[in-house]
Amino acid sequence: MTGPRSAVVFNPVKVPDLDELRQIVGDGLEKAGWPAPRWYETTPDDPGRGQAKQAVADGAELVFACGGDGTVTAVVTALAGSDVALAVLPAGTGNLLAANLGLGTDPATGLEVALEGGRRRIDVGVIDDRCFVVMAGMGFDAQMLEGTSETAKKRIGWLAYVGGAAKHLLDRPMRIRIRLDGGPPMPRRPRAVIVGNVGRLQGGVRLLSKAEPDDGKLNVAVLTPANLAHWAALALAVLRRQERVPLMETYTASRVEIYSNRAQARQLDGDLIAPGKTMKIHVRPKALLLCVPQPDTDPDLATDAEAVAERAENL
Repeated sequence: MTGPRSAVVFNPVKVPDLDELRQIVGDGLEKAGWPAPRWYETTPDDPGRGQAKQAVADGAELVFACGGDGTVTAVVTALAGSDVALAVLPAGTGNLLAANLGLGTDPATGLEVALEGGRRRIDVGVIDDRCFVVMAGMGFDAQMLEGTSETAKKRIGWLAYVGGAAKHLLDRPMRIRIRLDGGPPMPRRPRAVIVGNVGRLQGGVRLLSKAEPDDGKLNVAVLTPANLAHWAALALAVLRRQERVPLMETYTASRVEIYSNRAQARQLDGDLIAPGKTMKIHVRPKALLLCVPQPDTDPDLATDAEAVAERAENL
């Protein structure tokens, strides 16, 4: 066997057909000359962090994360700072990291990415004792997640978030202060503050057009729409990939502190965390070894993902 020892950390709730997944992964690795993987099932009490740590202790050199955003974030937290690679096997309606890798919802494509050998050391954001690789947010984006049902996501995929967003478009703005790299506090009344390492939302929409995954900086977007016309103008500019987006301030920093006068909805990589009045985030440069489509040096992690998907049909 010539390939690395691997493990699969999977969420049984998100995997529609576990037998099929085992066959895809097992057959694909065997054909490539890799050892058979070990399998670790997540639980409601541990969405993947403990399982990933156990996989590393058992000798894994590469860990496949298969589940929703919570599973991927937990595995990222366990692997950050190590030389163990992370590969994403999309499951269910997919997740934010899979969207930024261009993987869709097909686990075979994620497997093909790992087999082809594209590896990239990327930054991770840290809040308290948890890591994220895509984006953290306070305000509207987290409210949208709260308002989106699992049933709707299973039926129509990422489009379900449109309904969740519509429920909160006219909510009142937050009253916050933002500090970047220890600078003076900046008072703002936004609808959302998003701190990102890479730029895509669900559906492949690129919100942070200048975000690079390994520049040692986090990108901060402060969104201040006040009515439906403002939301429409902002959304249109994002979809058109305009250089300047109205009603959205952007900054870069290695440390970001957000203080609110009241508890706000919060999220990490599309996974809700407890509401809170603060978010204190810092970056860990190049802390995660990630399996990415080739070429693995392009700022866009999803470069050539469509070609990988075509090759994955053989799996």
